[in-house]
Amino acid sequence: MLSSLLAVTMARAHEVQPTIGDLTVAEGQAELVLELNLEAFLAGINLDGLEDTDDAANAVGYDALRALPDAEIMGRAPDLLDAWNALPLLTVDGQAVALRGAEISVPEQVSEDLPRVTRWQLLGDVPAGAAQVQVTWPAGGGAMVLRQQGVEAPFTGYLDGGDTSDPIALAGGDAQSGWAAFASYIPVGFDHILPKGLDHILFVLGLFFLSTKLAPLLWQVSAFTLAHTVTLALGALGLVKVPGSIVEPLIAASIVYVAVENIYLSHLSRWRPFVIFGFGLLHGLGFASVLGDFGLPEAQFIPALIGFNVGVELGQLTVIAMAAVLIWAAVRAASGAQLQPAEAPVRDYAVTFRAVSLVGSLLIAVIGVWWVIERVFL
Repeated sequence: MLSSLLAVTMARAHEVQPTIGDLTVAEGQAELVLELNLEAFLAGINLDGLEDTDDAANAVGYDALRALPDAEIMGRAPDLLDAWNALPLLTVDGQAVALRGAEISVPEQVSEDLPRVTRWQLLGDVPAGAAQVQVTWPAGGGAMVLRQQGVEAPFTGYLDGGDTSDPIALAGGDAQSGWAAFASYIPVGFDHILPKGLDHILFVLGLFFLSTKLAPLLWQVSAFTLAHTVTLALGALGLVKVPGSIVEPLIAASIVYVAVENIYLSHLSRWRPFVIFGFGLLHGLGFASVLGDFGLPEAQFIPALIGFNVGVELGQLTVIAMAAVLIWAAVRAASGAQLQPAEAPVRDYAVTFRAVSLVGSLLIAVIGVWWVIERVFL
Protein backbone atom coordinates (compact mmCIF):
# COMPACT_ATOMS: atom_id res chain seq x y z
CA MET A 1 0.00 0.00 0.00
CA LEU A 2 2.79 2.42 0.94
CA SER A 3 4.66 1.74 -2.28
CA SER A 4 1.57 2.49 -4.36
CA LEU A 5 0.98 5.75 -2.51
CA LEU A 6 4.59 6.79 -3.07
CA ALA A 7 4.18 5.98 -6.75
CA VAL A 8 1.19 8.31 -6.87
CA THR A 9 3.14 11.12 -5.22
CA MET A 10 6.04 10.77 -7.64
CA ALA A 11 3.61 10.92 -10.57
CA ARG A 12 2.59 14.47 -9.62
CA ALA A 13 5.42 15.67 -11.84
CA HIS A 14 3.38 14.48 -14.84
CA GLU A 15 0.09 16.06 -13.74
CA VAL A 16 -2.07 17.17 -16.65
CA GLN A 17 -2.61 20.91 -16.80
CA PRO A 18 -5.20 22.75 -18.93
CA THR A 19 -4.22 24.35 -22.21
CA ILE A 20 -4.40 28.14 -22.12
CA GLY A 21 -5.62 29.82 -25.32
CA ASP A 22 -5.46 33.60 -25.83
CA LEU A 23 -7.56 34.70 -28.82
CA THR A 24 -7.18 38.06 -30.56
CA VAL A 25 -9.00 39.07 -33.77
CA ALA A 26 -8.08 42.45 -35.24
CA GLU A 27 -7.26 44.05 -38.60
CA GLY A 28 -8.26 41.03 -40.65
CA GLN A 29 -6.19 38.55 -38.70
CA ALA A 30 -6.95 36.00 -36.00
CA GLU A 31 -4.24 35.13 -33.52
CA LEU A 32 -4.57 32.14 -31.19
CA VAL A 33 -1.67 31.73 -28.77
CA LEU A 34 -1.65 28.36 -27.04
CA GLU A 35 0.29 27.35 -23.95
CA LEU A 36 0.15 23.55 -23.97
CA ASN A 37 1.94 20.29 -23.34
CA LEU A 38 2.75 19.73 -27.01
CA GLU A 39 4.35 16.30 -26.48
CA ALA A 40 1.11 14.94 -25.02
CA PHE A 41 -0.80 15.98 -28.17
CA LEU A 42 1.88 14.63 -30.50
CA ALA A 43 1.81 11.30 -28.65
CA GLY A 44 -1.93 11.03 -29.26
CA ILE A 45 -2.73 10.86 -25.55
CA ASN A 46 -6.41 11.22 -24.69
CA LEU A 47 -6.28 14.00 -22.11
CA ASP A 48 -10.03 14.05 -21.44
CA GLY A 49 -10.45 13.26 -17.75
CA LEU A 50 -6.79 12.25 -17.45
CA GLU A 51 -5.00 13.35 -14.29
CA ASP A 52 -1.47 12.17 -15.04
CA THR A 53 0.34 11.32 -18.27
CA ASP A 54 1.87 8.27 -16.55
CA ASP A 55 -1.63 6.74 -16.56
CA ALA A 56 -2.12 7.19 -20.31
CA ALA A 57 -2.18 4.28 -22.75
CA ASN A 58 0.73 5.77 -24.67
CA ALA A 59 2.77 6.95 -21.68
CA VAL A 60 5.90 5.35 -23.14
CA GLY A 61 5.48 7.26 -26.40
CA TYR A 62 4.97 10.48 -24.48
CA ASP A 63 8.12 9.93 -22.44
CA ALA A 64 10.08 9.25 -25.65
CA LEU A 65 8.87 12.53 -27.14
CA ARG A 66 9.54 14.35 -23.90
CA ALA A 67 13.19 13.30 -24.14
CA LEU A 68 13.62 14.75 -27.65
CA PRO A 69 15.34 18.11 -28.16
CA ASP A 70 13.11 21.14 -28.63
CA ALA A 71 14.01 21.55 -32.33
CA GLU A 72 12.69 18.10 -33.19
CA ILE A 73 9.46 18.71 -31.30
CA MET A 74 8.91 21.95 -33.20
CA GLY A 75 9.40 20.09 -36.48
CA ARG A 76 6.53 17.73 -35.69
CA ALA A 77 4.00 20.42 -34.76
CA PRO A 78 2.69 21.10 -38.34
CA ASP A 79 1.16 17.60 -38.55
CA LEU A 80 -0.90 18.34 -35.45
CA LEU A 81 -2.06 21.65 -36.88
CA ASP A 82 -3.29 19.93 -40.05
CA ALA A 83 -5.56 17.72 -37.94
CA TRP A 84 -6.85 20.72 -36.01
CA ASN A 85 -7.63 22.65 -39.19
CA ALA A 86 -9.68 19.69 -40.37
CA LEU A 87 -12.06 20.13 -37.42
CA PRO A 88 -11.86 23.17 -37.90
CA LEU A 89 -10.31 24.65 -34.76
CA LEU A 90 -11.48 28.19 -35.60
CA THR A 91 -14.55 29.43 -37.43
CA VAL A 92 -15.60 33.02 -38.15
CA ASP A 93 -19.26 33.66 -38.95
CA GLY A 94 -19.62 29.92 -39.52
CA GLN A 95 -16.76 29.69 -42.02
CA ALA A 96 -13.60 27.72 -41.30
CA VAL A 97 -10.40 29.71 -40.81
CA ALA A 98 -7.22 27.90 -41.81
CA LEU A 99 -4.60 28.51 -39.15
CA ARG A 100 -0.89 28.50 -39.85
CA GLY A 101 1.90 28.12 -37.38
CA ALA A 102 3.91 31.24 -36.68
CA GLU A 103 6.18 31.50 -33.67
CA ILE A 104 6.67 28.39 -31.54
CA SER A 105 8.73 28.32 -28.38
CA VAL A 106 9.66 25.08 -26.61
CA PRO A 107 11.48 25.78 -23.33
CA GLU A 108 14.95 24.32 -23.02
CA GLN A 109 16.65 22.53 -20.14
CA VAL A 110 13.44 21.43 -18.43
CA SER A 111 13.76 18.26 -16.35
CA GLU A 112 12.37 15.19 -18.13
CA ASP A 113 10.28 14.55 -15.04
CA LEU A 114 8.35 17.77 -15.68
CA PRO A 115 6.06 18.73 -18.57
CA ARG A 116 7.33 21.31 -21.04
CA VAL A 117 4.81 24.06 -21.64
CA THR A 118 5.17 25.13 -25.26
CA ARG A 119 3.99 28.53 -26.48
CA TRP A 120 2.56 28.22 -29.99
CA GLN A 121 1.30 31.20 -31.99
CA LEU A 122 -1.28 30.37 -34.67
CA LEU A 123 -2.44 32.91 -37.25
CA GLY A 124 -5.34 32.98 -39.73
CA ASP A 125 -6.93 35.43 -42.15
CA VAL A 126 -10.36 36.81 -41.25
CA PRO A 127 -12.71 38.41 -43.81
CA ALA A 128 -13.60 42.07 -43.44
CA GLY A 129 -16.78 42.81 -41.52
CA ALA A 130 -16.71 39.54 -39.56
CA ALA A 131 -18.84 39.59 -36.42
CA GLN A 132 -18.40 36.33 -34.47
CA VAL A 133 -15.80 33.68 -33.84
CA GLN A 134 -16.03 30.18 -32.37
CA VAL A 135 -13.35 27.79 -31.16
CA THR A 136 -13.72 24.00 -31.27
CA TRP A 137 -11.35 22.13 -29.00
CA PRO A 138 -10.59 18.61 -30.26
CA ALA A 139 -11.89 15.53 -28.46
CA GLY A 140 -9.10 14.10 -26.36
CA GLY A 141 -7.55 17.53 -25.89
CA GLY A 142 -8.43 17.78 -22.21
CA ALA A 143 -9.41 21.10 -20.67
CA MET A 144 -8.81 24.44 -22.32
CA VAL A 145 -9.13 27.93 -20.83
CA LEU A 146 -10.07 30.29 -23.67
CA ARG A 147 -9.45 34.01 -23.11
CA GLN A 148 -10.40 36.74 -25.56
CA GLN A 149 -7.90 39.59 -25.76
CA GLY A 150 -7.87 43.17 -27.01
CA VAL A 151 -11.52 44.12 -26.42
CA GLU A 152 -13.68 45.47 -23.63
CA ALA A 153 -15.66 42.94 -21.58
CA PRO A 154 -13.81 39.99 -23.15
CA PHE A 155 -15.04 36.41 -23.22
CA THR A 156 -13.41 33.93 -20.84
CA GLY A 157 -14.52 30.31 -21.01
CA TYR A 158 -13.64 26.76 -20.11
CA LEU A 159 -13.84 24.08 -22.80
CA ASP A 160 -13.56 20.33 -22.37
CA GLY A 161 -12.28 18.11 -25.16
CA GLY A 162 -14.86 18.00 -27.97
CA ASP A 163 -16.57 21.25 -26.89
CA THR A 164 -17.29 24.24 -29.12
CA SER A 165 -17.47 27.68 -27.59
CA ASP A 166 -20.56 29.83 -27.87
CA PRO A 167 -20.32 32.48 -30.61
CA ILE A 168 -17.95 35.19 -29.37
CA ALA A 169 -18.52 38.75 -30.56
CA LEU A 170 -15.35 40.12 -32.13
CA ALA A 171 -16.23 43.55 -30.78
CA GLY A 172 -16.30 42.25 -27.21
CA GLY A 173 -19.09 42.37 -24.68
CA ASP A 174 -19.37 38.62 -24.07
CA ALA A 175 -17.88 38.66 -20.59
CA GLN A 176 -19.62 36.28 -18.22
CA SER A 177 -22.26 37.54 -15.85
CA GLY A 178 -21.45 37.42 -12.15
CA TRP A 179 -23.59 34.32 -11.57
CA ALA A 180 -22.16 32.57 -14.62
CA ALA A 181 -18.58 33.27 -13.49
CA PHE A 182 -19.42 32.09 -9.96
CA ALA A 183 -20.97 28.86 -11.24
CA SER A 184 -18.24 28.12 -13.79
CA TYR A 185 -15.40 28.39 -11.26
CA ILE A 186 -16.98 26.08 -8.65
CA PRO A 187 -15.98 22.91 -10.56
CA VAL A 188 -12.49 24.36 -11.13
CA GLY A 189 -12.02 24.66 -7.36
CA PHE A 190 -13.57 21.28 -6.65
CA ASP A 191 -11.40 19.61 -9.29
CA HIS A 192 -8.29 21.02 -7.64
CA ILE A 193 -9.20 19.03 -4.51
CA LEU A 194 -10.86 15.97 -6.05
CA PRO A 195 -9.18 14.35 -7.81
CA LYS A 196 -6.08 16.47 -8.48
CA GLY A 197 -5.16 17.91 -5.07
CA LEU A 198 -3.51 14.96 -3.38
CA ASP A 199 -1.44 17.19 -1.09
CA HIS A 200 -4.55 19.09 0.03
CA ILE A 201 -6.49 15.82 0.41
CA LEU A 202 -3.82 14.42 2.74
CA PHE A 203 -3.78 17.65 4.77
CA VAL A 204 -7.56 17.59 5.20
CA LEU A 205 -7.41 13.91 6.18
CA GLY A 206 -4.79 14.88 8.74
CA LEU A 207 -7.29 17.31 10.25
CA PHE A 208 -10.00 14.64 10.21
CA PHE A 209 -7.80 12.02 11.89
CA LEU A 210 -7.28 14.03 15.08
CA SER A 211 -10.51 13.15 16.87
CA THR A 212 -13.86 11.41 16.57
CA LYS A 213 -15.58 14.52 17.94
CA LEU A 214 -17.06 17.17 15.67
CA ALA A 215 -15.93 20.26 17.59
CA PRO A 216 -12.14 19.77 17.11
CA LEU A 217 -12.70 19.16 13.41
CA LEU A 218 -14.80 22.33 13.05
CA TRP A 219 -12.16 24.40 14.83
CA GLN A 220 -9.44 23.15 12.51
CA VAL A 221 -11.40 23.38 9.27
CA SER A 222 -12.63 26.89 10.19
CA ALA A 223 -9.06 28.09 10.84
CA PHE A 224 -7.80 26.47 7.66
CA THR A 225 -10.65 27.89 5.54
CA LEU A 226 -10.27 31.42 6.88
CA ALA A 227 -6.51 31.42 6.28
CA HIS A 228 -6.45 30.02 2.77
CA THR A 229 -9.30 32.34 1.76
CA VAL A 230 -7.14 35.33 2.75
CA THR A 231 -4.02 34.32 0.83
CA LEU A 232 -6.04 32.97 -2.10
CA ALA A 233 -7.57 36.43 -2.54
CA LEU A 234 -4.28 38.26 -2.02
CA GLY A 235 -2.45 35.94 -4.39
CA ALA A 236 -5.14 36.17 -7.07
CA LEU A 237 -5.01 39.97 -6.82
CA GLY A 238 -1.25 39.87 -7.26
CA LEU A 239 -0.64 41.53 -3.88
CA VAL A 240 1.27 38.53 -2.51
CA LYS A 241 3.45 36.30 -4.62
CA VAL A 242 5.75 33.62 -3.23
CA PRO A 243 7.65 31.29 -5.58
CA GLY A 244 6.40 27.73 -5.83
CA SER A 245 9.89 26.53 -4.92
CA ILE A 246 9.21 27.93 -1.44
CA VAL A 247 5.47 27.31 -1.08
CA GLU A 248 5.37 23.69 -2.24
CA PRO A 249 8.01 22.32 0.21
CA LEU A 250 6.33 24.21 3.06
CA ILE A 251 2.95 22.71 2.14
CA ALA A 252 4.57 19.27 2.27
CA ALA A 253 6.09 20.13 5.67
CA SER A 254 2.64 21.17 6.93
CA ILE A 255 1.32 17.73 6.03
CA VAL A 256 4.15 16.09 7.98
CA TYR A 257 3.51 18.26 11.04
CA VAL A 258 -0.21 17.52 11.19
CA ALA A 259 0.34 13.79 10.69
CA VAL A 260 3.06 13.53 13.36
CA GLU A 261 0.99 15.48 15.87
CA ASN A 262 -1.93 13.11 15.23
CA ILE A 263 0.29 10.21 16.25
CA TYR A 264 1.23 11.76 19.60
CA LEU A 265 -2.04 13.52 20.43
CA SER A 266 -5.62 12.28 20.56
CA HIS A 267 -7.23 15.67 21.25
CA LEU A 268 -7.11 19.23 20.02
CA SER A 269 -4.22 21.14 21.62
CA ARG A 270 -4.58 24.82 22.42
CA TRP A 271 -2.00 25.79 19.81
CA ARG A 272 -3.16 23.58 16.94
CA PRO A 273 -5.84 25.94 15.47
CA PHE A 274 -3.21 28.71 15.25
CA VAL A 275 -0.73 26.36 13.60
CA ILE A 276 -3.43 25.21 11.17
CA PHE A 277 -4.20 28.87 10.40
CA GLY A 278 -0.56 29.42 9.47
CA PHE A 279 -0.55 26.34 7.26
CA GLY A 280 -3.78 27.53 5.67
CA LEU A 281 -2.00 30.68 4.54
CA LEU A 282 0.50 28.48 2.68
CA HIS A 283 -2.19 26.34 1.07
CA GLY A 284 -4.00 29.49 -0.06
CA LEU A 285 -0.89 30.52 -1.98
CA GLY A 286 -0.95 27.10 -3.63
CA PHE A 287 -4.57 27.60 -4.64
CA ALA A 288 -3.69 31.05 -6.00
CA SER A 289 -1.09 29.50 -8.32
CA VAL A 290 -3.84 27.35 -9.83
CA LEU A 291 -5.98 30.42 -10.48
CA GLY A 292 -2.92 31.99 -12.07
CA ASP A 293 -2.90 29.13 -14.59
CA PHE A 294 -6.59 29.55 -15.38
CA GLY A 295 -6.84 33.30 -15.14
CA LEU A 296 -9.77 35.18 -13.65
CA PRO A 297 -12.11 37.32 -15.77
CA GLU A 298 -11.37 40.93 -14.88
CA ALA A 299 -14.98 42.02 -15.12
CA GLN A 300 -16.18 39.27 -12.77
CA PHE A 301 -13.11 38.80 -10.59
CA ILE A 302 -14.91 38.59 -7.24
CA PRO A 303 -17.68 36.14 -8.27
CA ALA A 304 -15.13 33.87 -9.97
CA LEU A 305 -12.84 33.98 -6.94
CA ILE A 306 -15.72 33.16 -4.59
CA GLY A 307 -16.86 30.34 -6.89
CA PHE A 308 -13.38 28.82 -6.90
CA ASN A 309 -13.22 29.01 -3.11
CA VAL A 310 -16.66 27.41 -2.76
CA GLY A 311 -15.50 24.60 -5.02
CA VAL A 312 -12.42 24.08 -2.84
CA GLU A 313 -14.58 23.92 0.30
CA LEU A 314 -17.01 21.47 -1.28
CA GLY A 315 -14.05 19.30 -2.24
CA GLN A 316 -12.66 19.37 1.30
CA LEU A 317 -16.04 18.53 2.84
CA THR A 318 -16.45 15.68 0.36
CA VAL A 319 -13.07 14.24 1.42
CA ILE A 320 -14.10 14.37 5.09
CA ALA A 321 -17.54 12.88 4.42
CA MET A 322 -16.09 10.03 2.34
CA ALA A 323 -13.52 9.22 5.03
CA ALA A 324 -16.16 9.17 7.79
CA VAL A 325 -18.53 6.96 5.79
CA LEU A 326 -15.78 4.51 4.86
CA ILE A 327 -14.62 4.12 8.46
CA TRP A 328 -18.19 3.71 9.72
CA ALA A 329 -18.91 1.09 7.07
CA ALA A 330 -15.73 -0.77 7.97
CA VAL A 331 -16.70 -0.80 11.66
CA ARG A 332 -20.16 -2.19 10.94
CA ALA A 333 -18.80 -4.83 8.59
CA ALA A 334 -16.13 -5.95 11.06
CA SER A 335 -18.21 -5.98 14.25
CA GLY A 336 -21.68 -6.86 12.98
CA ALA A 337 -22.92 -3.64 14.58
CA GLN A 338 -26.51 -4.33 13.62
CA LEU A 339 -26.51 -7.12 16.24
CA GLN A 340 -24.86 -5.05 18.98
CA PRO A 341 -26.46 -2.84 21.64
CA ALA A 342 -27.09 0.73 20.59
CA GLU A 343 -23.92 2.04 22.26
CA ALA A 344 -21.63 -0.59 20.69
CA PRO A 345 -21.30 0.98 17.25
CA VAL A 346 -20.21 4.26 18.84
CA ARG A 347 -17.64 2.49 21.05
CA ASP A 348 -16.39 0.35 18.15
CA TYR A 349 -16.16 3.40 15.91
CA ALA A 350 -13.99 5.27 18.42
CA VAL A 351 -11.59 2.33 18.80
CA THR A 352 -11.37 1.67 15.08
CA PHE A 353 -11.05 5.37 14.31
CA ARG A 354 -8.01 5.72 16.58
CA ALA A 355 -6.35 2.71 14.94
CA VAL A 356 -7.06 4.05 11.46
CA SER A 357 -5.85 7.48 12.56
CA LEU A 358 -2.49 6.11 13.71
CA VAL A 359 -1.89 4.06 10.57
CA GLY A 360 -3.21 6.73 8.23
CA SER A 361 -1.23 9.49 9.92
CA LEU A 362 1.95 7.42 9.68
CA LEU A 363 1.44 6.91 5.95
CA ILE A 364 0.66 10.59 5.47
CA ALA A 365 3.83 11.54 7.37
CA VAL A 366 5.97 9.28 5.19
CA ILE A 367 4.48 10.74 1.99
CA GLY A 368 4.92 14.26 3.31
CA VAL A 369 8.58 13.65 4.16
CA TRP A 370 9.14 12.29 0.65
CA TRP A 371 7.52 15.39 -0.84
CA VAL A 372 9.74 17.69 1.22
CA ILE A 373 12.82 15.84 -0.09
CA GLU A 374 11.50 15.77 -3.65
CA ARG A 375 10.53 19.45 -3.75
CA VAL A 376 13.73 20.71 -2.17
CA PHE A 377 16.42 18.43 -3.57
CA LEU A 378 15.07 16.64 -6.66
